[in-house]
Amino acid sequence: MLRAAAISRHQGGQPILVDVSVSLDAGDRVGVVGPNGIGKSTLLRILAGIEPHDAGTVERRPRATTVGYLPQEPDPRDGETLLAYLRRRTGVADADRVLDERTAALADDVDALDAYTEALDQVLALGGADLEPRAAEMCASVGLLGGTTGVGDERLHQPMTTLSGGEAARALLAAILLSRYDVLLLDEPTNNLDFAGLDQLEAFVRDTPGAVMVVSHDRSFLDRAVTRIVEIQEHSHHARAFAGGWSEYVAARDLVTSQQYDAHGTYVAERDRLRDRQRTQTSWSEGGVRRAKRSGETDKHIRQRKVARSEKQASKAKITERAIERLEVVDKPWEGWRLDLQLQPTARSGDVVARLEAAVITRGGGAARGGAVEDEDEAGGGGVGAGGFELGPIDLEIGWQDRIGIVGRNGSGKSTLIGGLLGTHPITRGERWLGPGVVVGELDQSRGRFADDEVLLTAFLRESSMPLSEARSLLAKFGLTAEHVDRLGSTLSPGERSRAELALLMAGGVNCLVLDEPTNHLDLAAIEQLEVALAAFEGTLVVVSHDRRFLEALSLTRTIEL
Repeated sequence: MLRAAAISRHQGGQPILVDVSVSLDAGDRVGVVGPNGIGKSTLLRILAGIEPHDAGTVERRPRATTVGYLPQEPDPRDGETLLAYLRRRTGVADADRVLDERTAALADDVDALDAYTEALDQVLALGGADLEPRAAEMCASVGLLGGTTGVGDERLHQPMTTLSGGEAARALLAAILLSRYDVLLLDEPTNNLDFAGLDQLEAFVRDTPGAVMVVSHDRSFLDRAVTRIVEIQEHSHHARAFAGGWSEYVAARDLVTSQQYDAHGTYVAERDRLRDRQRTQTSWSEGGVRRAKRSGETDKHIRQRKVARSEKQASKAKITERAIERLEVVDKPWEGWRLDLQLQPTARSGDVVARLEAAVITRGGGAARGGAVEDEDEAGGGGVGAGGFELGPIDLEIGWQDRIGIVGRNGSGKSTLIGGLLGTHPITRGERWLGPGVVVGELDQSRGRFADDEVLLTAFLRESSMPLSEARSLLAKFGLTAEHVDRLGSTLSPGERSRAELALLMAGGVNCLVLDEPTNHLDLAAIEQLEVALAAFEGTLVVVSHDRRFLEALSLTRTIEL
């Protein structure tokens, strides 16, 4: 239904995509993977017709094939209500607009009937006829309407800008689940979803009759929901496809890499063998000529035989040189930049790291308004949107070298609990206690530490108290080179800000790590390196995550479910 052939895209003279070809037919479930910034989102926008390409073709078969694109983050427009947002994101708003235009044209030109019929079919195919009642039901299903399903639910007409960050994420999920496109292109849809939301998304991707292409860093999701992986390669910007989900992709990728290493080794060994032979033959030839000239032999026939033998060696050397030239060059597999994260405490804390005793943490609803909620997971299910959120009373003690996972539905209070433990949210009743010698390193969900209009290097120097040269060197280990460190933090991508905050944790020598959705915005290679670093970390770990594979890798000692 959607076919791209030899697509290339450049930006600022740099290649983003080079000669990329993909096709999507009914029932296809395709995952797109590759490092951050490699061009995965660009590929989706080109396929959707949102962004131009420099070379190649994109073709829809038939021409009326509907293609929908949903970006990483909700993108509400000024004054847009929840229902209007859902209408726009499902394609119904545009289809209705075209139908209205062709209905008006029909009044003046009866020959416009075919165009009108085509527009009507499009509205019906996209689910426009009953979108509002379905939207109310879906929003209730994802936890947006407090369990109500009335068609006229007032929250459907609530401005999107008044939703908390978690509620906006649920609105994006509802838009996906309501979609009836022939081809649906999803960019990081698993970000900020809880386990229930992930289950709903996986079921939709598996069961929808159309084709789905999804960019994701969630390995469990890629194993469960897709049947083909397209990898955008870091060094060549080409694409290569692998059958199966994430596990099959890793096995096939590693096999291809192993075979390439073997082929490269065989090529190098044969090339070096021939070069050694050539050097020996050339040495014999040159040595023979010199000896013949210095021998003092008066018989010209003997001298000629010696020279002929030397020339024969020279001829053999030339034959060997041609054999080297005929060798098929096999390049060594590309070994690009990899995150080198090492987290070790400089000193241990006391046996008790933190304690809550009958603690109640209350947060007002006003802070969650205006689309700038601090914590994405407090999404209104517990009352934030209704004017307040109360968590507790809770009794909790965290000991030295505990490895604790905090899980629960969005809105259950996971980030609020972390704030209560760290003192960033006040305890309204009960007690909070932080142990002696505890050095906390926090990675919050908003990644806001370096998000201001301040140069990254300047902010990092202030936060880390490191010398300039050491700070530059450390940031470079996290892929933040001169191209990045002199930019304003607000211009960096969420992934780049995440790497900067991880670098700060490495610089701090912390002995208690508190990580809120640490895998969000990191690519798969960085996530795997983070897992390795946390496995070796000898301090105390508290982590909030909905990444199932990540939680399995952490060897948790306890799991707290809210």
